[in-house]
Amino acid sequence: MSSTRRAVIDVGTNSVKLLVADVNGADVRPVWEGSRQTRLGEGFYESHRLQAEPIAYSANAVADFARSARERGAAEIRVIATSAARDAANADDLASAIESAAKLKLEIISGEQEAAWAFQGVATDPQLARQPLLLLDVGGGSTEFILGQGEQRHFSASFPLGTVRLMETLPHSDPPLPSQLAQCRARIRDFLAQEVRPELEPALRRQSAAEPVTLVGTGGSTTILARMEARLEDFDRGRIEAVRLSSEALRATVDRLWRLPLAERQKIIGLPPNRADVILTGAAICEGVMESFGFRELRVSTRGLRFAAVMDR
Repeated sequence: MSSTRRAVIDVGTNSVKLLVADVNGADVRPVWEGSRQTRLGEGFYESHRLQAEPIAYSANAVADFARSARERGAAEIRVIATSAARDAANADDLASAIESAAKLKLEIISGEQEAAWAFQGVATDPQLARQPLLLLDVGGGSTEFILGQGEQRHFSASFPLGTVRLMETLPHSDPPLPSQLAQCRARIRDFLAQEVRPELEPALRRQSAAEPVTLVGTGGSTTILARMEARLEDFDRGRIEAVRLSSEALRATVDRLWRLPLAERQKIIGLPPNRADVILTGAAICEGVMESFGFRELRVSTRGLRFAAVMDR
């Protein structure tokens, strides 16, 4: 059976991302990938209304990525949106702006769909397809936890804990103060204990009793942490996915990042300068999950939501 070239544009809380891929059943072969930070969630969490400027930036990014996808021969283009859009009182404003700029319809997906697709996408990696996995998908507005093995999912949920959401609700100075890091860690620890643990732990305990569970992170934060660990200037899927982040190394990274002013963080190899602010909360969320659930190692997957969305018809 021949492959079809398709594209998915993912409108997230922090950035808009594009995947153009040749798809043949469950075989997804990336042709081109792109990302543009538009901060759709900026100024959102007080009013739960998307702001006009981030809407315009996001719609323009979608239009530009749609042109790029067509230039690369994509026969189908799908536009999906996640946390900020589904929580917004004025999501129709975003949909209208995208339709006007790109002549494409926006699909706002549920947290359950986002979690399911994230796991399905990561499982396109043959090395992870049959292992028991706890997938951690840290986004700008939400974090998804998915526990499963192969095609079986034992737990799947989306929680309102995200990098931009946390950064906006717990603002910090430049450089951040030790007390601000302590406050962020406490907020994450309390959220995981009160909101996530009661739901996730019973399923995780049952699965761990049968076979050890591997923690796998997907999304921008974990990809950047892997690039920093490997000192990668550019995106390299193979080298990123070969990284194993220990809990000790991640804690040291969080301590280091939160001591540095923004201008110094922007010089770190592997950390894109425009992500040097939001990596503070992203790294802290990953650290909190590892500590709360006793994981000693975090693997990283560059696959996820878009890999599954491009397969889905």
